[in-house]
Amino acid sequence: MDPRFHPGDSVRVLERNQPGHVRTPLYVRGKVGVIERIVGSFPNPETLAYGQTGLPYKMLYRVNFEQKLLWHDYDGKPEDSLEIEIYEHWLEPA
Repeated sequence: MDPRFHPGDSVRVLERNQPGHVRTPLYVRGKVGVIERIVGSFPNPETLAYGQTGLPYKMLYRVNFEQKLLWHDYDGKPEDSLEIEIYEHWLEPA
């Protein structure tokens, strides 16, 4: 499985209103971040949670977000960031 994104790529997290077990927090949906690294491909935890196989495997990325872009009232240091692991099916090019 070849990764769609690479370190340094800007990506936007999709704004899905998906019920059930998902590993993509609401506070990053619709936000733009930068791929920090490729973690690897793994079974899809969103289907594993419901007793399915998790196949096909999904690529997982570590994405870096500027905290000031996540929360409009953030008053910390401008360089503060948050890294979170997000599966490829939640990402699109920014």
